[in-house]
Amino acid sequence: MHIGIDAHAIGARQGGNETYIRNLITALAELDQQNRYTLYFSEADAAKAWRNRYANFAVRLLPPPTPLVRVPIALAYELRRRPVDVLHVQFTAPPFCPAPVVTTIHDLAFEHLPETFTRRGKMQLRLTVRHTARRAAHILTVSEYSRQDIIKTYRMPAEKVTVTHNGWEAQFTPLVAEREAETIKQKFGITKDYLLAVGSLQPRKNLIRLLRAYARLRAQQPGFQLQLVLVGRQLWLYEEILREIKQQNFATDVLVTNYVGDEDLPALYRSAVALVYPSLFEGFGLPPLEAMACGTPVITSNTSSLPEVVGQAALLIDPYDESAIAQAIWQIAHDASLRQRLQKAGIAQAKQFTWRAAAEKTLAIYQAVALTKQLP
Repeated sequence: MHIGIDAHAIGARQGGNETYIRNLITALAELDQQNRYTLYFSEADAAKAWRNRYANFAVRLLPPPTPLVRVPIALAYELRRRPVDVLHVQFTAPPFCPAPVVTTIHDLAFEHLPETFTRRGKMQLRLTVRHTARRAAHILTVSEYSRQDIIKTYRMPAEKVTVTHNGWEAQFTPLVAEREAETIKQKFGITKDYLLAVGSLQPRKNLIRLLRAYARLRAQQPGFQLQLVLVGRQLWLYEEILREIKQQNFATDVLVTNYVGDEDLPALYRSAVALVYPSLFEGFGLPPLEAMACGTPVITSNTSSLPEVVGQAALLIDPYDESAIAQAIWQIAHDASLRQRLQKAGIAQAKQFTWRAAAEKTLAIYQAVALTKQLP
């Protein structure tokens, strides 16, 4: 069997999409040395780094990276020149694809929260993802919440949609290196104990309410002196977040690091008092899982897939309620026994999610789709 995988997210600093496909490919390589794979990249440096990494994996570079050209033209042309038995994409496949398609649809936030996307972005996603979902041989998603949402919203037969939960990478562990906290704080200019928020700067991550909850605590509780560190790439509609920071009386204690690589992210998790992740909508939510694996207490939303991921190992809040966010932060900052309980529970909860399990289920779907040869 020859499997093609769209790996354009690798090297693009695309957050969860990049983490997903990078780790899935790595787990597939460890699991499967029999089948042939071709990985389609758009970033030259990423393609170079992955070339010759695994004996049964070939790499193809498909410029340009713009999706309006890459997906319907460059990728479709490549597939006709060098056919595969199954093509795996995230969200969007070529409209005229010569191979059966497996698509991973992480979530349908663009359907339910269109106001958190640009006008062009939501229109493009609604058009292309709906088309891909209808024509795909099989749909993968990363939580049972998203599975039920896809079945209901797109009126899909239940047997067409399979859950393959995300996992966490080996560097996200509770093991702390010597002087780690001191080193990582110095690197990012952090001068106090801090709260951490990880996720791209865009409206769906709900950072405006987090910032206002933080400002409320600083104003009302003189003993609350924690800094707030925002880690994530600036994506769409992020300007309002930056304006909110500048307007605050405690702006000097709010740090924006932009994108942080995996070489530093585990230490930032482990050195934080807590991760605060009040996202409005997630198909999975990798930062809470990574934080739990690092032994960091988590505050997160009681909506979408997030309760499924954290189980009983986090403080759940209404993401639309600034006072609830503030109360949870105050509680976790001043209750050492609560932090210890969440730390222990989080480490145990994280062990339920592995990339190996995701790869095993994904490979089984590839095999089933290749047998049926269901073309789009």
